[in-house]
Amino acid sequence: MSYAKPLSEATKGRVLVPFAIVTFLWGSTWLVIRGQLGEVPVTWSVCYRFLTAAATMFVVALVTRTRLRLTLREQGLLAVMGISIFCLNFNFIYRAEAHVTSGIVAVVFALLLVYNAVAGWLFLGQPLSRPFLAGSAVAMGGIGLLFEHELRASPRSPHETALGIGFVLVALVFASLSNVMQSTERMRAIPMPAMLAWGMTWGAAANAAFAFVTTGPPRILLTPVYLGGVLYLGVLASALAFTLYFGLIRAIGPARGGYVNVLTPVLAMLLSTLFEHYVWSVEAAIGGALVVAGLVVAMRARMPAK
Repeated sequence: MSYAKPLSEATKGRVLVPFAIVTFLWGSTWLVIRGQLGEVPVTWSVCYRFLTAAATMFVVALVTRTRLRLTLREQGLLAVMGISIFCLNFNFIYRAEAHVTSGIVAVVFALLLVYNAVAGWLFLGQPLSRPFLAGSAVAMGGIGLLFEHELRASPRSPHETALGIGFVLVALVFASLSNVMQSTERMRAIPMPAMLAWGMTWGAAANAAFAFVTTGPPRILLTPVYLGGVLYLGVLASALAFTLYFGLIRAIGPARGGYVNVLTPVLAMLLSTLFEHYVWSVEAAIGGALVVAGLVVAMRARMPAK
């Protein structure tokens, strides 16, 4: 088995800024999604988010003169990717937030690191080095402490909490599928703006069809909070964030890229401290420190050569 060198200083510098931006954007979405729940059916809210994101990416593609005409095979790949992550994944996430706190959702979603690593091993034949696994184990220990704290602080019943966690675990399957697809040569051949524009269009269309069948005609809430949330989630947390995130996966692989979702709950809790008066316990503080330490170890590890 051959292993590629740890990330070079040039690569670290190239991925550091997008890594930080995606972590910040996704760390803040757990607060914004709360404003999307209520009068508008969940699937319509997800649909509006990705219609906004798709429109943004089509504008980006036109401005940058990116190829938008794709083959049927390419559109088929994007349909699978788009429906998986932009429809199924997000529907389960939004529904999970109706049953458990946003902190629990963010913490459980950090398991995407494990899903990505296993999927990369199963479908791409990418073995993982011992230092990477050791760093991941440290980080997962930290996530476990954060999860324990959030679970004890949750006002919901055990049954409702279990249901919410179950929704997140299902969402992770579809998120991981689309993540691993980014490492394939066929997906790399599709320009990023076109890939996201069409993928988000497929996702929005699937959401609209499902929402119409299950909840009826479109409904929307014409309030600054709801509409502002749609714009923030569509333009920044989707169009911009997924452009940067999928670029990270293409550059450093799905396992390392999955660390965005390990840091996200730590940031989500920091933001919750500012806006929701979140109180840190000893377990939560130790857990956050372990997540950062595990990230450092894993990112310095030697990874399988492509």
